[in-house]
Amino acid sequence: MLSMHSDLFILQSILISLVNIPENGNLKSPAWFSGFRSVSFTLHTNDVLSTVMNVLKSCSLPVEHMKGLEARAETPKGPAEAGVPFYRPIKWDKSYYTFTGFRDPEQELQQARRVEPTLSLWLRNNEPEATKKHNASLPRREELSRLKKELCQQFDLADIRWQRSWGVAHRCCQLQSLSRLSQQNPEALINLQGHTVVFADQSGMNASGHVILGTMDVHHQWTKLFQQLPSYRSLQQQTEWLKERISLLLGGTQVVHMERLGPVQPIAEHYSTLSTFHKNLMSRRLRLHPRSLQGLTMLLENDRSNPCLHEMGHFIIPTNCNPPKLQVFLQSHAHEARQRTKRKNQLQVEEEAVMKQCLQSLSLRSLSKEPSVSSSQMILCCKRLVEQRSPLMQGLHICVSHFYSVMQDGDLCLPWDWKS
Repeated sequence: MLSMHSDLFILQSILISLVNIPENGNLKSPAWFSGFRSVSFTLHTNDVLSTVMNVLKSCSLPVEHMKGLEARAETPKGPAEAGVPFYRPIKWDKSYYTFTGFRDPEQELQQARRVEPTLSLWLRNNEPEATKKHNASLPRREELSRLKKELCQQFDLADIRWQRSWGVAHRCCQLQSLSRLSQQNPEALINLQGHTVVFADQSGMNASGHVILGTMDVHHQWTKLFQQLPSYRSLQQQTEWLKERISLLLGGTQVVHMERLGPVQPIAEHYSTLSTFHKNLMSRRLRLHPRSLQGLTMLLENDRSNPCLHEMGHFIIPTNCNPPKLQVFLQSHAHEARQRTKRKNQLQVEEEAVMKQCLQSLSLRSLSKEPSVSSSQMILCCKRLVEQRSPLMQGLHICVSHFYSVMQDGDLCLPWDWKS
């Protein structure tokens, strides 16, 4: 295979040949003055050089200038010179990650390659930058809080959330857009009463019944969604009915959906999954006591082949799972599921207590964690933070993650297993 440089040279040679005017520049000679003529040729090889040579010969064009290149192409190439597929990874501008909330893989790779410093050293080096960014973001934070409070009170919203970790400025813009719509067309937002609004990638209603507003959508699309909310609520009621029927068939096991574990699942897709699973259960008569599995939970997955028990105590069940096989699995793992669920609940209680202690002891403005950080990891991290009591963290927003980072609004990301 020829190198890219050679391929470009060959293509350039075609252009040279096609416009190869005689050196004397006599355009009135018979060969040039006779006008265009049709030519035809057949491609017999998949080799670039041979193909070009055939094209030139078929068109009665000179090929002398190709001889040197032909000789080079016939020279055996070593492994290092052998042609390799040309690959150029997409490299997005930094603003893309800021706007979308996605993680910058290049930045994370650079962070991973660095030798991880101790927490105290990293704080000394980065606390000034974090404080500066935080102070600069205070007006936007106040504006964000004001807009959120006003919209929730005006339209009786349960809450306003964000699916991605957008910065404060982007969140403000999204709330300002919703506020402008409420001023221009207040009747359109009446159907939002009692709902939780979540800003995400696409508009709709998710499996939890929250109203999803696509951040790239215009007011017309939001208004259309608000008009469709009554039908969405009807679909949500049917979804709840299916969950109740499934619970009765499975001894009290509740079907749950955890938004934080994955992307937003539309309510229609969730309903379809529940309907398929319910029909599958109805096809075979199960013999489960109505309350034998009370208190247990399960997730349904379309792309799973076998049921399993998650470490946090909930079952993960394929939508098309064989009912008798499912009954045996649930009954045989019920005790272990209860033990894991009990342990999970204990960890959550302990996590809330230690987070509250950490928040107060270090005088933090806020303390949160990424969904990928488990309760046990968060507990260990907070206990160590309380023991270290670094004064540099006072008044800052802390997010426990898997890496160090100073976010655009001054929030600090710390790895849960930071080095002391």
